[in-house]
Amino acid sequence: MSFNNLDALYRQVIMDHYKNPRNRGSLSEDALTLEMNNPTCGDRIEVHLLLEDGLIKDVKFEGEGCSISLASASMMTQAIKGKKLIEALEMSDAFSQLMLGEIDDLSDYEMGDADALQGVSKFPARIRCATLAWKAMERATNQ
Repeated sequence: MSFNNLDALYRQVIMDHYKNPRNRGSLSEDALTLEMNNPTCGDRIEVHLLLEDGLIKDVKFEGEGCSISLASASMMTQAIKGKKLIEALEMSDAFSQLMLGEIDDLSDYEMGDADALQGVSKFPARIRCATLAWKAMERATNQ
């Protein structure tokens, strides 16, 4: 597949998650919850995590923002749901490394559609949008 076709496919995946977000909503009071915002563009994401014996039993998000931040939140929830917390944190670190251009792909991780955000690394102003939900998840688990 040519680069242009792959780029178009990735854009379609991003727009699908933006228009049809997965795991949007909130969880019970037992969930870890953390809200973060990106003051440079106004994105706001609130992540809700339900942990049980070191596993992410459920994860949801709420918020508003650009297509990149909301699609990334949707992709993240799909990628980490059912995973061990330590795995989710490793995935978050790898995603940040991808966004910063420190690694080339996420093939060592089961990231699902999050691979579609790889092109965001070419736009430094959008990296914060893509990593917002991932950073919120990390901080929520460190509370």
